[in-house]
Amino acid sequence: MNSAQANRVFGLDFLRSIAIGLVVMSHATLLAFPNSISPFFTAIKILGAIGVDLFFVLSGFLIGGILLRHIALNKTNTNDLFRFWKRRWFRTLPNYFLILFLNVLIFLFLGKDLPKTIGLYILFLQNFSTSHPDFFTEAWSLSIEEYAYLILPFLLFLSFKLLKNSNKEKLFLWVTLLCVFGLTFLKILYYFTAEINFLHDWSSSFRKVVIYRVDSIYIGFLVVYLVRKYAEITEKFKWHLLILGISIFILIHLIIYFFNIMPETNLGFYVFVYLQTVILNLALLFPYFSQLNYSGLFSNFIKFISVNSYSIYLVNYSIVLLGMQEIFDVSTASIFQKTGLILLFLSVTVIFSNIIYRYFELPILKYRDRKYK
Repeated sequence: MNSAQANRVFGLDFLRSIAIGLVVMSHATLLAFPNSISPFFTAIKILGAIGVDLFFVLSGFLIGGILLRHIALNKTNTNDLFRFWKRRWFRTLPNYFLILFLNVLIFLFLGKDLPKTIGLYILFLQNFSTSHPDFFTEAWSLSIEEYAYLILPFLLFLSFKLLKNSNKEKLFLWVTLLCVFGLTFLKILYYFTAEINFLHDWSSSFRKVVIYRVDSIYIGFLVVYLVRKYAEITEKFKWHLLILGISIFILIHLIIYFFNIMPETNLGFYVFVYLQTVILNLALLFPYFSQLNYSGLFSNFIKFISVNSYSIYLVNYSIVLLGMQEIFDVSTASIFQKTGLILLFLSVTVIFSNIIYRYFELPILKYRDRKYK
């Protein structure tokens, strides 16, 4: 058993399972009902996007916790930073490059043209400041996460080196806040230069671009800091924060629906308010779920989905869904046939991702834990 498995928290596994479940179900609707504009399927697609946002906050919460642990153990020199990065890269890069390679093979097999910017995928630059290419599209969020792991930890360890006598926990807080608010200037520049005609334009040119979204992960850094710094307060009010987060989340989406607030007419709302509110709402869930332990019915299933979530995220769309679209024509399919397609999609996704996890990802993680404890 690797270190990640040995120290699991059920509540965080539950959130990770919810996140990947939302993503996969939104893609399932694209497979079976690709042209539907009904409110029901639109809501599922929105929740799929929320699933990725939940992944961002969860990643920030976990990685921020690791950095705070470094501070507590006084492991704050350059070697510790590189060890932190190496452990992250062993966790994220092998699966990423495996699925990237499979996507390239599939495109070549189908006779499709690879994007001219394919080389940018090696350094996660394909959506650093511009829209993501229409190839291996789920990689947009991985770019955001990789640069989140690079930028703030580098600035944090640099501050440790330059301000040796300062309180390192306070530096963690102030450097994180500096990054979050500093990135707002890029959003302001986007607001005054972007031309948005549809929701998709905003999503591709803003929501899925590294320089505009990397701060979403840093909200998770702030959450784990506050949960640890004010443990008694967050424990006392965790239910209140949970209800508040869910309530505001529902309210803001009802406002958008009833007042038809769209990026082409209310760009400022979508640039400066919407995503930030969603991220903060999701952050309010963590004081409760980070303390939630459970070992009863479905707990093993939740853990199974959680540990396979990274592989599921990588294979479900570009490999499984697009592959099924090449084979099946849903335009004339009955509701029963579409239900069967969804079940097939879910089954193939889980089986294929579990094979990758057991025989590729897990051995690499075990090696990482031996090499870089």
